[in-house]
Amino acid sequence: MNHLLVRRAAILLGAHLLALGLAGCASLGLHEPPTVNLVGIEPIAGEGLESRFELRLRIQNPNERPIEYDGLWVELAIGGSKLASGVSDRRGTIPRFGEEVLAVPVSVSMSALVRQAIGLATGERPGTEYTMRGKLSGPVFGATRFESSGDLMLPQALRRRLEGSSR
Repeated sequence: MNHLLVRRAAILLGAHLLALGLAGCASLGLHEPPTVNLVGIEPIAGEGLESRFELRLRIQNPNERPIEYDGLWVELAIGGSKLASGVSDRRGTIPRFGEEVLAVPVSVSMSALVRQAIGLATGERPGTEYTMRGKLSGPVFGATRFESSGDLMLPQALRRRLEGSSR
């Protein structure tokens, strides 16, 4: 009988320690996702029929702890259709209650470029809704994911490139 009580007490103690450990780990995480704004998009050199652009992202950390990152992935959709995606192996730290502008090279598939060009050629306005999602890969606690959307006014150089591919 005593053996059974000791065993139950050990199991109960183990369960409490596990719960405390999980609560402690949860308090180490970020409370709010970062705010990510698309602040620039410029054409860069590509190869052959490939179109490449540099996205400039302003990442704001609204948390009391810095965000350490070791790599970045981003995907950009315009008007509900995926347009571009890219990665960067950049690493760094976004300070607590701080911000940083990161440049990410992205590739645009030919089909996505044609789809967007047709939309512009059929009279869509030069500004359109975008959705962006991605992640900052962390060195210890995995990834910090983000999502952002807004209205995008395409730069002249990008509009000319899109309009030129529809002819």
